[in-house]
Amino acid sequence: MTDNRNTILAVILSGLVLIAWQYFYNVPQMEKQRAQQQAQSELQKGSTPQPGASPTPGSAPQPGAAQPSTPAASPPQAVVSRETAIAASPRVKIETPRIAGSISLKGGRIDDIALVQYRETVDPKSPPIVLYSPSGTAEPYYAEFGWVAATGVTAKMPDAQTVWQQEGSGSLTPSTPVVLKWDNGDGLTFRRTIAVDDHYLFTIKDEVSNVGNAPVTLYPFALISRHGAPHVSGYYILHEGLIGYLGEHRLQEYAYSKIDEAKQVSFKATNGWLGITDKYWASALLPDTNAQLQARFSSNPVGKVHTYQTDYLLDPVTVAIGGTATANARLFAGAKEAGVVGINFPLAGLGGYNKALGLNQFDLLIDWGWFYFLTKPMFLGLDFFFRFFGNFGVSILLVTVIVKLLFFPLANKSYASMAKMKSIQPQLLALKERYPDDKVKQQQEMMEIYRKEKINPVAGCLPVLIQIPVFFALYKVLFVTIEMRHAPFFGWIKDLSAPDPTNLFNLFGLLPFDPTTIPVFGYYLALGIWPIIMGITMWIQMKLNPTPPDPTQQIIFNWMPLIFTFMLAGFPAGLVIYWAWNNLLSVVQQGYIMRRNGVKVELLDNLKATFARKAT
Repeated sequence: MTDNRNTILAVILSGLVLIAWQYFYNVPQMEKQRAQQQAQSELQKGSTPQPGASPTPGSAPQPGAAQPSTPAASPPQAVVSRETAIAASPRVKIETPRIAGSISLKGGRIDDIALVQYRETVDPKSPPIVLYSPSGTAEPYYAEFGWVAATGVTAKMPDAQTVWQQEGSGSLTPSTPVVLKWDNGDGLTFRRTIAVDDHYLFTIKDEVSNVGNAPVTLYPFALISRHGAPHVSGYYILHEGLIGYLGEHRLQEYAYSKIDEAKQVSFKATNGWLGITDKYWASALLPDTNAQLQARFSSNPVGKVHTYQTDYLLDPVTVAIGGTATANARLFAGAKEAGVVGINFPLAGLGGYNKALGLNQFDLLIDWGWFYFLTKPMFLGLDFFFRFFGNFGVSILLVTVIVKLLFFPLANKSYASMAKMKSIQPQLLALKERYPDDKVKQQQEMMEIYRKEKINPVAGCLPVLIQIPVFFALYKVLFVTIEMRHAPFFGWIKDLSAPDPTNLFNLFGLLPFDPTTIPVFGYYLALGIWPIIMGITMWIQMKLNPTPPDPTQQIIFNWMPLIFTFMLAGFPAGLVIYWAWNNLLSVVQQGYIMRRNGVKVELLDNLKATFARKAT
């Protein structure tokens, strides 16, 4: 009865993992491939929209009681290369240790940002990650700041076509801010000072001076605009799209498809921030924490391409004759590094911008998930050891040891109970022989034996139950944190966040083809060295226990390591390394406890019996 219960529980847990893997990993991959095929089909038909299409200039939010309006779409523009678009307007260079790019003097936009410390592939010579691109390119993405005139004000405001002049010369660096100036010719002079730190934070100070013949009322605004939905990972456990933490409205997340349906949503909030996030990169507006915001998420169709925008308006300011008004804004545009963004966690959190700027839950820019109380300490532990050893793979091994130590008392009780279960196997077999046709009597006598020996029949399942939340916490950390991206281990593992690149079915690279490209079945042929090692360690752990007397149980336990080997082959290599290492530690721990409880360790006998059966 107990063996059957444990078998059923193991099968259920394995099924849950298989279902989760299918739902979170396999299905999104197939959807992504289907979308790519559909896009290629539309391209062949000539129906693909121009990605460079954009709204008419002046897409700043508009003041008023109603929701801000979005301007009508202009006809699609011809798409030009990023280099051509950058060369088409005068610019001020951005030069920092982490960012290379430029500010367009036409429109005063920050629309050219490349993250020089991150590359597209593990090859250090591959191109850097491009975050922002100008309007007119295939994937426009930029930030814009300025003023919106109140109703009735006819003075001309700077817009996307305004050409600013730089006061002085030189590039924007962490030590040298730049100042831009524009005179509307009607008494208003606009001056913009842009500074940047040595990470990813831009600070923008907008000033307007009025030497005209009447006061003017203006609204400061800031926006982030992205034309066309980007390629997303497509995983349920990761949010990519529009995001913000808006005061009492708390965390707001809108995937691209969700905001397409809603068109636009507005919030009035204090102490908020908002932006657009990818898996590893993000762009966010960080207004003063005491500012009253009219914030908005919107999706505006331009032909068949949607323009996604997050923006806000601040309270209006009236610039008296001879007076000056000032508005401050901040922009985060870069990699979602935990140490830079910040982590809120008791005693061990990282400050970053979240603490330095007094922001409201800015660490949620990184998608720690519902189980943040597991994922955050998991990351902090990995990061702690990385600072000592410089290798996240080694960190995974050490954190696994610590997790085993934390649960050592519970696991000891579990393995001790399993050892006692093995020691009473002769008594249980005798019960079956004594009462072959009376199952109720067998159960009663069995429970009496458990009571006398103080055995918990379900204790043997605890090690598996403990491992599952740790497994998913590590999976989440490997999946969402940029620190794990392109993080190498030893040997052939160059990226712990990616699957093992080797493959058994091409003899680990000896045969010149990729088995995963085979139609239909190729996806299931990604079987590298580390998944094989993991499967072997799991098989050894199974063989540590006596062979189950029931033939059905024997089949299940014999096939389970093989099933898990193929199932985990497509998971990040760091996760497979963790599972293999955990299996090995469990074998050592269980063997020790069995010896201490006077139970024979039958590992070698079971291995010999297995190969003996195969030989016959």
